[in-house]
Amino acid sequence: MSSASQRPAAGRPGLMLALATVGFAVNFWAWALLSPLAVRFATALDLTSVQQALLVAVPVIVGSVGRIPVGALTDRFGGRIMFPLVSVTTIAPVLFLGLWGHNSLAALLVGGFFLGIGGSAFAVGVPFVNAWFPPERRGTAIGIFGAGMGGTAISALTTVKLVDAYGTATPFVLTAIMLAVYAAVAYAVLRDAPGRTVPTAPLAARLAATLRLRITWQASALYAVAFGGYVAFSVYLPSYLKTAYGLTQADAANRMAGFVVLAVIMRPVGGWLSDKFAPARVLAVSLASVVAGAVAQSFTPGLAPVGTMAFLGMAAALGAGSGATFALVAQEAPAHQVGSVTGVVGAAGGLGGFVPPLVMGVIYGQLGNYALGLVLLAIVALAALLLDVFAVGRRQGTAAHV
Repeated sequence: MSSASQRPAAGRPGLMLALATVGFAVNFWAWALLSPLAVRFATALDLTSVQQALLVAVPVIVGSVGRIPVGALTDRFGGRIMFPLVSVTTIAPVLFLGLWGHNSLAALLVGGFFLGIGGSAFAVGVPFVNAWFPPERRGTAIGIFGAGMGGTAISALTTVKLVDAYGTATPFVLTAIMLAVYAAVAYAVLRDAPGRTVPTAPLAARLAATLRLRITWQASALYAVAFGGYVAFSVYLPSYLKTAYGLTQADAANRMAGFVVLAVIMRPVGGWLSDKFAPARVLAVSLASVVAGAVAQSFTPGLAPVGTMAFLGMAAALGAGSGATFALVAQEAPAHQVGSVTGVVGAAGGLGGFVPPLVMGVIYGQLGNYALGLVLLAIVALAALLLDVFAVGRRQGTAAHV
């Protein structure tokens, strides 16, 4: 009786991981719907550059900050409740934007605000997946889950084409249907891990306790550079390539897609390597690679081969570093606080991607080139590298010998 009852649970982690990854991807697909259409809306509504930037920024900010309470709620109620809840809640703003809310800036901003809820799905998946796997496999599992960030690439590659072919509502209605289907399947099939630790303290007290953890702040700083760098490049790279190298919009978009795909592929690789070695070692190699790539690109070398190698090297490093950061969280965060820590760290990563495009735009406007912006990236990555080596790395090294 006992063994029979345990058999389904033993075969379930892979299915739970797959469903969580799909849910992450679908919600991120919805979260990123406005960005590909920002230029079109700006032209149709005669928006200023500041208004266009605000249109894209609102879902990013809400989705990033929203991870903090959503992560804490996942610790309490589990992924089986929170994944369908986040998905269903995201349907309303998606349909609003596609059917009625794209004819004025005010409506776009209101819809974009609630669209940000989809971006909080990341904070549901990490604690959910973490609880299903033993410590020695969590880096790989969470890295695979993290590949769901490729949902933003789905949006980038399909939204404009669907609008051109079938009208503005099409990508929004399609995404809403996908969210509804996923929510139904998730509610029917998802199960929280047996023996999951459920906190009983009030939400505010749990968040306060999370902010007192050293791992929360260290992982937040590392993720702000690793994932923040990925987000920043995925948003700003087409503009950079058009301005610095004179590429066409289509060519720049294709190269950006290549950057995104490589980073997405490398995220589970970073998690897997963190299971084989210490996450701090993977982060050290990743951050050192970002420093080297940013310094090389600050000279604006030719795209073939140096510029391409620099950007692809940074894409691989940022993806692997993102995977390694949450392998670190899985190792060091208390089991009942993984969701809360994930929420804060995830928020730092999302907000970390919001600042660099603004800085790059200001620097180019003042100096007429991007060299200083890339040097600043190298300096920030170097600071993260030093934090990793002298704080996280020493602690993990000590733990390994205890």
